Amino acid sequence: MRSRLACLTVLVLLTAGCTSSGDPDDGDGGGPAPDEAAVALASALVSGELADVPFFEQTSQQVSADYTEVVEGMGDLQPTVEAGEVDIVSEGGGDRAVATLTWSWPVLEGTEWTYDSEAGLALVGQEWQVLWARTVVEPSIAGATTLDLTPIRAARGDITGARGLALVTPRPVLRLGIDRSMVPAARAGQSAQRLARLIGIDVAAFVERVEAAGELAFVEAIVYRADEVPADVGQLFDQIRGARAIGDEVPLAPTREFAAPILGTVGEVTAEMVEQDPERFQPGDQAGLSGLQARYDEQLQGTPGAVVNAVSSDGVEREVFRVDGEVGTPLELTLDLDLQVEAERLLADVGPSSAVVAIRPSSGAIVAAANGPGTEGLNIATFGQFAPGSTFKSVSTLALLRAGLTPDTVVPCTPTITVDGKSFKNYSDYPSSALGRVTFRTALANSCNTALISQRGKLGELDLFDAAAALGMGIDHDLGFPAYLGQVEPAASETEKGANLIGQGRVLASPMSMATVIASVQRGDLVIPSLLPSVEVTPPDVEPITGTQAGQLRSMLRSVVTSGSGAGLLDVPGPEVIAKTGTAEFERGGRLETHAWMIAAQGDLAVAVFVEVGASGSRTAGPILEAFLRAAR
Repeated sequence: MRSRLACLTVLVLLTAGCTSSGDPDDGDGGGPAPDEAAVALASALVSGELADVPFFEQTSQQVSADYTEVVEGMGDLQPTVEAGEVDIVSEGGGDRAVATLTWSWPVLEGTEWTYDSEAGLALVGQEWQVLWARTVVEPSIAGATTLDLTPIRAARGDITGARGLALVTPRPVLRLGIDRSMVPAARAGQSAQRLARLIGIDVAAFVERVEAAGELAFVEAIVYRADEVPADVGQLFDQIRGARAIGDEVPLAPTREFAAPILGTVGEVTAEMVEQDPERFQPGDQAGLSGLQARYDEQLQGTPGAVVNAVSSDGVEREVFRVDGEVGTPLELTLDLDLQVEAERLLADVGPSSAVVAIRPSSGAIVAAANGPGTEGLNIATFGQFAPGSTFKSVSTLALLRAGLTPDTVVPCTPTITVDGKSFKNYSDYPSSALGRVTFRTALANSCNTALISQRGKLGELDLFDAAAALGMGIDHDLGFPAYLGQVEPAASETEKGANLIGQGRVLASPMSMATVIASVQRGDLVIPSLLPSVEVTPPDVEPITGTQAGQLRSMLRSVVTSGSGAGLLDVPGPEVIAKTGTAEFERGGRLETHAWMIAAQGDLAVAVFVEVGASGSRTAGPILEAFLRAAR
C-alpha cells in the first residue's frame, strides 16, 4: 500500500511520576504540582482545546489563535504530545518551572517526526500557569514563524527497454494555468475564458474552476511537453493576465505516440478508482490509468516523502524535518527504442488502422509493437483480432507437410475450386504462369488458394490447430500484457475447412501472433513472445516442429521471396529473407474490403505488418516491411 499523508488517531500519552527538585511548592509540601499543569497542557495541545489551560498574562483565546496559526500548515495531522520531566527553577524562589514536552507528528504512514520542546510554568497564587511562546510547539521557531508540511510527490519508477534504455522517465513539461494571486477576482473569469479558448479546452468548465478557486490558487489548464508548446499558444499566452507557466517533470515516453496504447498513461486518479480502492487512492493522487502503467502501478508507484518547513513572516522557509520518498521499482520491457520509433515512423502516414510487430526468434523478445494513428488509440499490434489471410498458409503448409506432402509434391492450382457449392478463387492478379499442376513450393510461393484447399482431405479435425500451436499460435498464455495469440477453431463444414486453410473461416490472428509464427519457423522451434522479461511462461505441451519440417518450411518461404509474391524483399541486404504475403476479405458497411498482411524473417528478426484496408499484402504491407528490415540493419 502506498504511504500517504493521513489524519491519524489522536493519542495522548500521560506520563506519571514527573520529577521535580523537591521544592515545598512542588506538591510534596501540600502545594500544587507543576507536573499536573504540564500534563494538562500536553492534552490540550493534542485536542486543540486550550480553554481550560491557565496561561500567564495571556488569555486562552489568544493562545489558541496563536497555536492554530503555528500548526495550520500541518494540515489535518494531529500530534501526540507527551509531558515529560518537570524541573523547578530555583532562581525564582520556587515559583518557576520548565516542563519537557515530546512531540510526535505522523508526517507519513510509519514515519514520525519526533522532537522535544520546553514549556515554562509560573506559579501564580496556588495555580501553575503556562508561559506561552511558539517555541512550545517547536524549539527553533520564534516570533511569527509557523510550521508548514509539504508532501513530496512519489517518484515513479522508469519503464526501460532493450539495452537498459529508458522508455518512460521524467521529462520536462510546462503546466499552463491561471494564478489567482496574479489577477483580480473580478477579472479571473475573463482570463480563464481567454486561456481556455487559446488552448482548446472546455471554456465553461475551466472558468468555473478558476472562479471557485482560492485567491492564491494556481488552476491548471493543460500540460505540454516543454518542446511541444504550440507556436500560437507561446505567442499569445503572456498577453493573458494571470496566466502562468510552471516547469515540472513527469514520467513520459520519448514521444506522445511512442507505444502509447501499450504503455498507457499516468494521471490523477478517477472518482471510480477512489471509490473502488479507498485504502490505496485518495483524490488528487497520481496513478497509472491505462495500459502497463495501470497493470503495474503498484510496482512503479514510489513512496512519497514530506518536508516540514519553519516559515517566517516574510515567507522565508527553513527546513526542520524531511523524509525523502523512495523511487518506484522500474519495469523492464524488451522494446527496442530505435526499432519502435522506426516502426511508428513508417506507420505515421498510413490512414487505415495498422500495426508493425517485430520479434527476436532467438528469445521471443518483442522489440517493436507499433500501432498506426488509424487505430485511434487501440492496441491492435498485440491484441487485434483479424483474419490473417494467406500469411496463415505458413501454418497450413506445416500441417500438410506433416500429412505427407513435400515441397515437390505436385498439386492442382486451378483458377477456382468449389466446395459444397461455395466457390473459392485466387486473388485477382494471380500469375497465369503458376496455374495448372505445380509443385507445392510453387503454389505457396505464389499463394495459390485453390491448391491448398484441394488438399483439405489430407487433414484431420485438429491437424491445423496442432500445426498452429507448434508455431506459437492459437494457445493463450498470460504474458503480462494484453496479448491475443490467435484462434484456430475446428471447421464445422467442408467449406469452413477450405476457408481455414487460407486464413479465413474460423481463423483469427493478431499481428503479434503472426510475427510469432514466422519467428517460430525461423528458429525451428516454438517461440513464445515476451514483452516483460520478469514474466515467466510455461511452454504449452504441443507436438514440436521437427528440424526437417522447419527446414522445408523455411525453404518454401524463401521461394516466396525468390520467385513469388514477396519478390520486393529479394534485394534487402543481409541474411536471406523468408516471407509470406496475405490478403483477407471482410465486409464492412455492405462493401467487401481486404486486410493487407505480410510476415518475414531475416536473421534474428521476425516481423509482421498489418494494414486493415489495403490493395494486397505485397503492395500495401510489403513496402512497410521492406523499409523496416532495411532500417533495422
